[in-house]
Amino acid sequence: MRWRTIFGVLRLLTAAVCLAALTHRLFWGLSSHTVAGDNFFAYLTVQSNCALVVALAIGGVLAFRRDADPRWFTVVLALVLTWTITAGLAFALIVWQAGLRGIRIDVPWSDQLLHFWLPACTALAWSLTPGHRRVPWRVVPASLAFPIAWGLLTLWRGPSIGWYPYYFLDPRQVSGPAEFLLTSGIALAIFALVAAAIVGVSRMPSPLARRARVAPVTAQSSPQG
Repeated sequence: MRWRTIFGVLRLLTAAVCLAALTHRLFWGLSSHTVAGDNFFAYLTVQSNCALVVALAIGGVLAFRRDADPRWFTVVLALVLTWTITAGLAFALIVWQAGLRGIRIDVPWSDQLLHFWLPACTALAWSLTPGHRRVPWRVVPASLAFPIAWGLLTLWRGPSIGWYPYYFLDPRQVSGPAEFLLTSGIALAIFALVAAAIVGVSRMPSPLARRARVAPVTAQSSPQG
């Protein structure tokens, strides 16, 4: 079986696992009253993982049908990975700070998958997948468009419903504009750093791709019997 076919199967399986984790997280939140149903999709983590499900499903089909991913798909997956990985880092920071303040945060298995395991495994698999293309550096500033738009929409929606998905966006939980601007700036800087790391990794040749190129040469150089 070709490497591209194997990774196509892995992409589809990962999309299915991600969808299952999103479904569990929705019903777990409803049963535990941690978040209302209409607020579930307000989380950046949820929105970015929904995008990951779609991207991986498309990527799985492309892996079956093409020897290399098209440029547009490489850019899309790089953007989605930037958002999911950064959301996981932010969630880890929130859990850590809550622990320091003695605040309990329940983290079900679906949250662990969505915030940590799925982004990490998807990024690793993508870096190894034969046929992935180099990501242009313009992806770094482009990656900020979604979190900025999401943040502005959240700030507009928050006062009318009295709820914010993350504490640092809630004016009642920060000391003032200075803390809000500092925290938001740090968050955007993390998005940019993660995007830059993904661009850098994309420019490194896949070891599996090198193996696929070396194998035919080795076979041709073998002595004829």
